[in-house]
Amino acid sequence: QVEFVESGGGSVQPGGSLRLSCAASGRIASSYTVDWYRQVQGSQREWIASIASGLSTDYDDSVKGRFTISRDNVKNTVYLQMNSLKPEDTAVYYCNAGPIWVSRDNRAVFAWGQGTQVTVSS
Repeated sequence: QVEFVESGGGSVQPGGSLRLSCAASGRIASSYTVDWYRQVQGSQREWIASIASGLSTDYDDSVKGRFTISRDNVKNTVYLQMNSLKPEDTAVYYCNAGPIWVSRDNRAVFAWGQGTQVTVSS
């Protein structure tokens, strides 16, 4: 069982940047992608970005061009660099992992961590 710890959230003004970290407690299978999700209170958790072991990436249209996902396999950590933040990016951000062949909305296989809060407001 892999556990994830998200960190790096905070409060920023529109247009600002944050870098989130997702530290995994163990090795993630090479056939798994690591995904970032976010959830606004009262809404469903939504997928926003993924990175495969081969470093291919994918993004939701809402963050494409503004967010960048990367991973450090030595540190067992995945990052989410968020630039040009907007108020609608305000949410709790989570990471998880799952088989690459499963649809992004259904492939999280590990327990969810506590997430990290991102608040964008002026």
